[in-house]
Amino acid sequence: MQTATLVQLAVTGLLVASLPLSMVWLSNDANKYRKLVWVAVFLTFDLIVFGGFTRLTDSGLGCPDWPGCYGLANPFLAHEQIVAAETLMPTGPVTVVKAWIEMIHRYLAMGIGVLIMALMGNAWLQSKRTGRAEYAPGLPTALFLFVCLQGAFGAWTVTLKLQPVIVTLHLLLGMGLLAMLTWLGGRQNQLTGRGIVATVTPGVGAVRLWAFITAIVLGVQIALGGWVSTNYATLACTEYPMCGGVWVPPMDFEHGFTLWRELGKTAAGHYLPFSALTAIHWVHRNFALVLVLVTAWTSLLAWRHAALRATVRWLLGALALQALTGLATIYLSFPLLIAVLHNAGAALLVLLVTMLNYRAKYLSASR
Repeated sequence: MQTATLVQLAVTGLLVASLPLSMVWLSNDANKYRKLVWVAVFLTFDLIVFGGFTRLTDSGLGCPDWPGCYGLANPFLAHEQIVAAETLMPTGPVTVVKAWIEMIHRYLAMGIGVLIMALMGNAWLQSKRTGRAEYAPGLPTALFLFVCLQGAFGAWTVTLKLQPVIVTLHLLLGMGLLAMLTWLGGRQNQLTGRGIVATVTPGVGAVRLWAFITAIVLGVQIALGGWVSTNYATLACTEYPMCGGVWVPPMDFEHGFTLWRELGKTAAGHYLPFSALTAIHWVHRNFALVLVLVTAWTSLLAWRHAALRATVRWLLGALALQALTGLATIYLSFPLLIAVLHNAGAALLVLLVTMLNYRAKYLSASR
């Protein structure tokens, strides 16, 4: 790729980031660093949702190279190549619309990368200048390294032609980035006097333990959901709670959960059997019950602490909506809007479970 194209892409990332940076700079908020953190949280949430839209519209290879599109900085410049590819395969992975969806996703990711760089730079400068705990640069620096890793997986998603394990890891890293930013936001709220008021109550240690367990279970469920999506196994079962008219349908776990293989293929290169898709779907839908039970128990424990009740209300509401969108995806035959909302619900659960973990940790430390 030519240097001029890389420069154009870098300028595009700066332009995307300039709007939220300007909004933060011109805001009336006295603590602009804290505001920038939460703007980054909001945009990362949006990026995850739009990434789901990109995947669900089969736009992941809308531009079959990376980071540009046919070696150019945007689909306008690559219009001729895109139209040629679309003419050869009108229903293929490359169309003008899919190219724009994919590149908008990349531009937004670049903009968030610039915001995280701004967070890291600001943290180091303010930490040296003031020495205040709210500007501790460790987590912002880790965020920068993490977003670089996420970018690498974004590249591999394209160069390895949507290999399911790479796409699933890309999703998990996106959720991890959201969790890290949310944790940083919780820390900023607490250190600047906008967090919860600590009250010493017994049993907060158990809440902290179960909040952590909930986060682990949620991570596993999101990984399973990503595996369903990246293998296009959403409609392997079109009824609930049964599948194909039986409680335990024929399933091929070996091929379904072989991680290193091409999309739609077994490790040996044969077409993936339908029973493998059924296994992928069936495990995800049943592990959801584990998540519901664990979250319900954690919420019951957390409800005893007044400082955690608002977070618990939001968490239970998000979990209920996530269950509804999951069922709607099955019964309404995978409508795009519902599927995107289901992806957004997973991101919202990550945000809320992270906040519950942070607040339980703070209450435990304040005792």
